Amino acid sequence: MDKLWAPWRIKYIRSSVNCESGKTKKCIFCQATKKTKKQNYVLFKSKHSLSMLNTFPYNNGHVMVSPLRHIQKLSQLKEEEIIDIFKTLNRTKELLDKILKPHGYNIGINISGVAGAGIPGHLHIHIVPRWRGDTNFMPILFNTKVISQSLDQLHKKLKHAQSKRH
Repeated sequence: MDKLWAPWRIKYIRSSVNCESGKTKKCIFCQATKKTKKQNYVLFKSKHSLSMLNTFPYNNGHVMVSPLRHIQKLSQLKEEEIIDIFKTLNRTKELLDKILKPHGYNIGINISGVAGAGIPGHLHIHIVPRWRGDTNFMPILFNTKVISQSLDQLHKKLKHAQSKRH
């Protein structure tokens, strides 16, 4: 069996969850629904969900889509929230297609901490753009993941493209 080592993720996991007590710190999704001066990298909000850049991305353009309500389980979603979240997911993917032009995507949900959810208390969907040849030797040899674009620059481009859409 092949293994994918992601040692750079431990900083993200520890920043979200106190490993000793298991208590979750402030929820980034709930914080993102509030208007703050701090950059939260929200791309857009809909009636029931939001789309935001992941500040600890696996790859350039890694976005998370979450319901606005702080819920943990798929079964807690109302029908209108399910529809809205999938519309937000599709809209986000179309935006990434337009700006980044990836060759494919990994799209998935990690449910609970043991499944890899860095923020287990708030359900969210990951959208990770992928390109042919986007894996290399850097993480293996140098414990470093190369992200080819700054979050600020990417956020600006995606927000600009989003504003042209409406």
